[in-house]
Amino acid sequence: MTDFSDRAAAFIAELFELEPTFATALGEHAYDDRWPDRSVGGREARKAFTDRWLDAFGAMTDLSPDEAIDRDLLVGELEAARFDDLVLREDAWDPLGWIYLLGDGLFTLQAREFAPLADRLRSTAGRLEGLPAVLDAARASLRGTGDRPVARLHTETALERLPGIEELIADALTAAGNADTDPAVAAIRPRLATAAAAARTAIEDFEAHLRDVVLPASEGEGRLGRELFAAKMRHTMRSDALTPERILAEAERGYVAVRAELVRLARDLWPTWRTGEPAPASEDALVRGVLDAIAAQHPAGNDLLDFCRGELGEIEAFCRQRDLIGLTDEPLEIQWTPVFMRSFSGAMLISPGPLEEGQKTFFAITPTPDGWTDAQRESYLREDNDRMLRLLTIHEAVPGHYLQAVYANRVESLPRAVFGSGLFHEGWAVYVTQVMMDVGYGADDPALLLVHWKFYLRSITNAIIDARIHGDGMTEEEAVRLMVEGGFQEEAEARAKYDRARLTSTQLSTYFTGSLEMWDIEREVRRRAAIESGDPRGADAVPGPRVVGGFGETPAFDYRRHLESVISHGAPPTSLLRRILLA
Repeated sequence: MTDFSDRAAAFIAELFELEPTFATALGEHAYDDRWPDRSVGGREARKAFTDRWLDAFGAMTDLSPDEAIDRDLLVGELEAARFDDLVLREDAWDPLGWIYLLGDGLFTLQAREFAPLADRLRSTAGRLEGLPAVLDAARASLRGTGDRPVARLHTETALERLPGIEELIADALTAAGNADTDPAVAAIRPRLATAAAAARTAIEDFEAHLRDVVLPASEGEGRLGRELFAAKMRHTMRSDALTPERILAEAERGYVAVRAELVRLARDLWPTWRTGEPAPASEDALVRGVLDAIAAQHPAGNDLLDFCRGELGEIEAFCRQRDLIGLTDEPLEIQWTPVFMRSFSGAMLISPGPLEEGQKTFFAITPTPDGWTDAQRESYLREDNDRMLRLLTIHEAVPGHYLQAVYANRVESLPRAVFGSGLFHEGWAVYVTQVMMDVGYGADDPALLLVHWKFYLRSITNAIIDARIHGDGMTEEEAVRLMVEGGFQEEAEARAKYDRARLTSTQLSTYFTGSLEMWDIEREVRRRAAIESGDPRGADAVPGPRVVGGFGETPAFDYRRHLESVISHGAPPTSLLRRILLA
């Protein structure tokens, strides 16, 4: 242990005590019965903590290259936290953030068997006892800030998701009731029941406050505006170079290139999928016609989980056959998305923390909402058709998020284990899906490649609407038209994505931008390999991409070695990944 690693460990230990739900998620369970302090006093304590450690890390200059990278990683996290607390202030105008705090604090205690049930229920009881104070802080905070009133969509969505917290409380009581023969559970049951009753009352009161007080006064839209969006983007990307203007320009160029590829493939596929029908003159109609026929092949709503379970086995077999990347047998469970988490995406990965071993990863798929019409459900299922689900399983599971998280949790550096970049996470999943296509996955099914480019086009339109909604005031109809007519998406999915873009900010840009960063790094690694191999062409042995990726064979370049090197250092921002791999 060096002086820097001692100080970094001390910082993280102090952070865990300050942010107990973050600690629980990462596998530190000393604070499982507590909540973070989100009162005014708690915010002042976080500010003092952030300033003190920024000064401490800023004074550390005599560091090894690896230590300097870890120091810069920690400084980036602290600067982002200070921006969130002092500038962005989502706690004052986004009620949905409070629902996610509650859900995250209760879900992990029940979903992961990291300790005996009685111990986890004891921690749950402690958090339920502290839940009224959290909601008191929420009531005090949710009044808007400066010229930013509480956002109406965020309030409406919070009211829709609040019953998911009640569901988690009911699950805890059920788990306690089912453990009839465990005396330790029996001992905690009365305390748990009392805490649950008080928590339910607090939730009912908070629901009434949201509905009767906050919602009528919620005049905001959640759009950040150009200046605040750009400031947040710098912290999301951990880069001054990846500005909204640059990302938007790259996305608009990619939009044209990928649509041209879709047209080329659709022209070849039309006779197979629209047998006997004349191909339309309109390129949009050509692509849409083939995609519509492909979309008709989809599982029933209740069969989505089983379909993805089957696909996972096929994908893993392909990776082994091609020796593409080392796999793992750490547990992965495919399940429905918990109710409180259903606002942001149709699928997500919920990984165990790096500080605990043997815990399940959850590949969560969001079912069609109960209130939807048959037409809305069919539109949703057509978007997530058979081939799209194959790609989604690559993206979320193998070799996407799940496998990447397993590798990240093995990293020796504590800062890199604890802190991960969304740019890295989402960029890796988009990038490695393209890699799978490049090395021949589904090569016997040309329709899969067409759907893949539609999937990639989705990441591009994500970045465009993210920038346009928050920076330029893009309307719902403009966004939906771009996604449906420009991106060939189904309308139900497009309207849900428009809401997601307003509920979040900058996150939708990480998929496309992160994948471009991954491709830039791969191309440089290939160029260096070609030079070192002695190939007379040198760096010119690596061509520029026709669309993205697709470099072909490069002398002395080995995909398995490269892919494993990318994900063996945690999930740092790509600016730091470049220093790790290319310095």
